[in-house]
Amino acid sequence: MIDRRLRNTALLVAACYFMENLDGTIVTTAIPQMSASLNASTSTVSLVVTAYLLALATLIPLSGWLTQRYGSRAIFLSAIVIFTLASLGCGLSQNVEMLIFMRVLQGVGGAMMVPVGRMVVLGHTDKEDLIRITAYIIWPALIAPVIAPLLGGVITEYLSWHWMFLINIPIGIICFVAAWILIDEADAQKTAPLDVFGAVLTTGSLGAITWGAHMMAEESYSTAKGVVVLLAGVGVLTLAVRHLLRSETPLLNLRTLRIYTFRVSTYGFFMYAMIVWSVPFILPLLFQEVFGWTPVQSGAAVLWVFAGNISIKPATTWMLNRFGFRYNLLFATFGVSASIAMFSLLNANTPFVLIAMIVFVSGVFRSIGFTAYNTLAFCDVPKGGTTREASALYATVQQVAGAIGIVVTMLAITAGFNWGAFLPGSDLEGAYAFAFLAMAVIALVPFLMALRLDPHAGDSLRAR
Repeated sequence: MIDRRLRNTALLVAACYFMENLDGTIVTTAIPQMSASLNASTSTVSLVVTAYLLALATLIPLSGWLTQRYGSRAIFLSAIVIFTLASLGCGLSQNVEMLIFMRVLQGVGGAMMVPVGRMVVLGHTDKEDLIRITAYIIWPALIAPVIAPLLGGVITEYLSWHWMFLINIPIGIICFVAAWILIDEADAQKTAPLDVFGAVLTTGSLGAITWGAHMMAEESYSTAKGVVVLLAGVGVLTLAVRHLLRSETPLLNLRTLRIYTFRVSTYGFFMYAMIVWSVPFILPLLFQEVFGWTPVQSGAAVLWVFAGNISIKPATTWMLNRFGFRYNLLFATFGVSASIAMFSLLNANTPFVLIAMIVFVSGVFRSIGFTAYNTLAFCDVPKGGTTREASALYATVQQVAGAIGIVVTMLAITAGFNWGAFLPGSDLEGAYAFAFLAMAVIALVPFLMALRLDPHAGDSLRAR
């Protein structure tokens, strides 16, 4: 039986996770309207999404050190305040520069909010309760990105895009009050000095990689310059990894990757999440820019991903216990790849029922994969400090995957204008079809990785 306070804390973290992920994708439906309102290109406005995810990814590593230094209660409450005030700033923005700045500030709050909450919950969870507690936490990760397009469409069509951010204000206030009650005061402790060099290398490399990829997708930048920035980021990341492995007190403890199940889950989840996060981003663009649908129509179609998530969720615990992690991951990763490939066949004349069916099926596979990866990652991680370090690393990987996934999607669409000519339909239809096929191929990478997974991995969590 899960302790009631622990369950409520998990639900609090889930609410924060929902708010964070909602803001990661709610903008996607409104990109065409925001472009017109702010007098900016689609690629520039997509930076509003990327900047938010990038801030999350680059600053999450600091959350572990800050939690140890100042305590989870202080950091968690501060994060909610920063995120909520930044949301207010986004809603009041009158130009794209101010909006991007506020989105970065939102990312600062989000980088501390969910990872710290997850550390608190997992640090107090017994192994036999891990599957159920993980299910509480990851539901918002599945739900928010797929209801966001519809919610964003309704808000954009009947109010204005500014209200997409202002709705965070009441949610943030409720989360703050709940956190004040539920999160314990005392776990600040003496810590080693901040790994400043590691922080500079890590944040600098992740920022350069994402920005370089964005330059490659943005027409106003030189592709060659984008490649140079991206390669420079990869070089700095190599130095960062070398430093983190050698440092006695690294900002991110890469030694947690020595735990087999954590390592294989982290690597596979990066590729899986990169593609899965990009689907709610690209589908609204396809439905609006190619099919000519309204924001509400496109949001309603994407909502079928949510239906797929919900329909299979009650069965995922049984599936993990019955078939194990390897077979569930093989099923989920192959299914995601196949369903994304089917998106390339859609056009404006495709019956809505058929579109909804394909989107629904993709949601089913999405739910199975998320549950399996997030549970397997921590099944062999010892409680205490190692859990905190592993949680920070895993959260960083997840957010980097989201940021990179959106940029890769924009790159694929851009490449599709040159290489998608052989596909049926207009140039725009061919570009999107090419992008979906490229994403489907990338989605096969975690499938191949799952093939190599030990069939008995995660057996310690399975009910007998």
